[in-house]
Amino acid sequence: MTQHDFSDHTLFDGGRAPNPRRVRIYLAEKGISVPLVPVDMGALGHRDTEVASRNPLKRLPVLELGDGRVLTESIAICRYFETLCPEPPLFGTGAFGQAEVEMWQRRVELHFMFPVAQAFRHIHPAMREWEVPQVAEWGEANKPKVLDFAEFLDAELASRPFIAGDAISVADISAVVAADFCKPARIRIPDELENFHRWYAAMRERPSYEA
Repeated sequence: MTQHDFSDHTLFDGGRAPNPRRVRIYLAEKGISVPLVPVDMGALGHRDTEVASRNPLKRLPVLELGDGRVLTESIAICRYFETLCPEPPLFGTGAFGQAEVEMWQRRVELHFMFPVAQAFRHIHPAMREWEVPQVAEWGEANKPKVLDFAEFLDAELASRPFIAGDAISVADISAVVAADFCKPARIRIPDELENFHRWYAAMRERPSYEA
């Protein structure tokens, strides 16, 4: 249940792009409603004044508070809402639990999301205008890194249902978004990674997945 009224906030959203989607899934898990302004990233809408005036890096998502203050970066936006609406906790509880989620969130971003993104941005023809120059060799070099981490994660998931323990966390949200983006990045997670696929299927069954 929403614990605050965020009707005076505005979330500039980028549709199916990974980072905007992370925030939407997070908000859905928390039961938080925030007014959305859709931005057509395919038409490079994130480079227009509406976004660029709020985030000079011209990236989404962007959260504008009612008083005009602006937050960018997916995890920073999620942390803002986590502080205001701590239940259910998606950044862990207690000193160790919070640090453990942070550890896994960092691992997922560095060793899974980033190489998937590099493979997609440097290989997919649709990204030619975005990633200048496209370096196909760099994109290909990142594919084995993705598979190495998926194998590592598969072993970890043999002993627990979620990445950072018994409860879903922001690390799972980041990871499922990255896993979804493997297809356009032309990376196939091997079928023999059964624990990974069990986790992935469970994440896809959650109502928040459709956010």
